[in-house]
Amino acid sequence: MAVRGEGVYVWDADDHRYLDFSGSAAVNLIGHGVREIGDAMAEQARKLEFVHSSQFTTPVAEEFAAELLEFAGRHFAGGAVYFTSGGSESVETALKLARQYQVEIGQKNRHQILSRQQSYHGSTLGALAVSGNRRRREIYLPMVRDFAHIGAPYCYRCEFDCTDGCRNCGQQYAAELERAIEAAKDQAAGFIFEPMSGATLGAVTPPPGYLQAIADICRRHGVLLIADEVMTGVGRTGRNFAVEHFAFEHGSIARPDILVTAKGLSSGYAPLGAVIASKNVVDAIAAGSGAFLHGFTYNAHPVSVAAGRAVLRRIQELKLVQAADSGANGTAGSALKAALESLRELEAVGDVRGMGLLWAIEFVADKRTKNPFAPEKNFAALVGKVCLRRGLLVYPMQGCVDGIAGDHLLIAPPAVISAEEIGWAVQQIRAAVVETSVAARWSSAH
Repeated sequence: MAVRGEGVYVWDADDHRYLDFSGSAAVNLIGHGVREIGDAMAEQARKLEFVHSSQFTTPVAEEFAAELLEFAGRHFAGGAVYFTSGGSESVETALKLARQYQVEIGQKNRHQILSRQQSYHGSTLGALAVSGNRRRREIYLPMVRDFAHIGAPYCYRCEFDCTDGCRNCGQQYAAELERAIEAAKDQAAGFIFEPMSGATLGAVTPPPGYLQAIADICRRHGVLLIADEVMTGVGRTGRNFAVEHFAFEHGSIARPDILVTAKGLSSGYAPLGAVIASKNVVDAIAAGSGAFLHGFTYNAHPVSVAAGRAVLRRIQELKLVQAADSGANGTAGSALKAALESLRELEAVGDVRGMGLLWAIEFVADKRTKNPFAPEKNFAALVGKVCLRRGLLVYPMQGCVDGIAGDHLLIAPPAVISAEEIGWAVQQIRAAVVETSVAARWSSAH
């Protein structure tokens, strides 16, 4: 029973303290217990707690939308923001927006949303349909409309030749998208992808040139590019949004038509998500029917939006995006990268990957062959339990190899974490991996 939070720590009802090394679920970027966020929410609630968006907009929603468009960069100038209550709602909104855009421009046959295997986009049925997480999809498959899922670049376990630093394999994975669009026979409306893999694959970054290739393919075929930055957005990777790491290369510019965000948008202080649409998408609807045919009771909820606005202000004032940058010296991001890299020497650690303040540690039973632990061992969960006992919160996952086998931990601490706290946390992970490995060997021998 959690009762209190402050900075990178959470306390339970028995006054045990835990270092939140996963940001709950890669949510908290600014730290727990920031009084100014609660004050902003309370001030808004005293003025106006709620109006329905079919009747009114509010100053706080319009002002935050303008600030968020600026934060998203010049590509979204003249665009618009649709606020929701979280990531799944935002993805659901983006899928419907892509469909309506195609209808508005006269492409009424376009309704398919292509996506990638080993992805996760949310728990609602529409979001689950475009997700590739086998465990979370399997029992609901009879209820969803399912479209093509293509392969995702995963250089540690790449299906192609990676001798050139994965550039070639990135192009081959991108070519799968072109083939899927062609197979859809002018029915593809959009392609949704995670710029960096979230919980399902664990902080896998795309190879050089991949984003440029998929953006070019989508543009040539009239398919909207949808970036799911629910987990990676709002500073988590050391950029305002993760696509900025990959959008500029060899003079080319690759940007999504629709950008989806949540989690860090409010840092967990209130349920909040957002869909950021480019001017091209907005203009198509404005020049057509004039209204987006969609809505939730609580979209653009004034108190939640006030929380998000206060969080963004704090991120900018404390320069937390810069603090998350693992490529800069003296940052929390660089300290995390260095500390986690030291775990590669452990026999059970196959890969350490990520950037900014989003990382994963993949465990293997055999380092040479990269064979995973048997799923029934649930190795990552056992490591997570030992970490919990030692006062550390991590995010264990299974299925990164094929949807069933493969264990990893996701690491995503708040950007206010210190180098000393990072060092202590990684020591606890090291001890937990060693303890779990010994137990696993003992159980195998008996």
